[in-house]
Amino acid sequence: MNVGRAGSLAFKFRGGVWTLFFLLVLFSMRPGTPVHATGLAAVALGQGIRFWAAGSIGQYRGETVGAATLVTWGPYALARNPLYLGNALIGTGWCALTGKPMAFVIFLVVFITLYVLLVIPYEEGYLKKRFPGEFARYSERVGRFFPLRAPSPARLKGPFDWGVLWKSERHSLWVTLIGTLLLLSRRWW
Repeated sequence: MNVGRAGSLAFKFRGGVWTLFFLLVLFSMRPGTPVHATGLAAVALGQGIRFWAAGSIGQYRGETVGAATLVTWGPYALARNPLYLGNALIGTGWCALTGKPMAFVIFLVVFITLYVLLVIPYEEGYLKKRFPGEFARYSERVGRFFPLRAPSPARLKGPFDWGVLWKSERHSLWVTLIGTLLLLSRRWW
């Protein structure tokens, strides 16, 4: 699938789209919405996966796609897109906090359109060109979001850079924390 310009724009503005989704969820909640432990657990697990993935990449992720090496270790031994799997868990957790089924429907539409149809094909197109044989072999053994087969324990280990993690994820962490706190506070306003 060639997504070209639309994929490039979706990649560049993925954070803004995510923010719009959050605001829609926040303001669609009714005051007094109960807190669900499963929602908080999903948010925490999603951010944890994002931390593991960002620290494993070894370079800062910006507004353009780039890769010095094809990362196939750590969470990338389990899923080709662990950062977006983390986003899926955070979004699902936020939806659970609303207690509204329609929030899940909106989330699915946003997630599928933004990530599954635009951003991921755009990124994978880049990786196919940059690492043709290596990416083909990697794709055969690792699914987009879930393992196709169990990786060796050695594949789960690999370089991890705390500096890159902090540089890449501090904004995401603050958005997740503040967003979750705003959702929790919605019980009273």
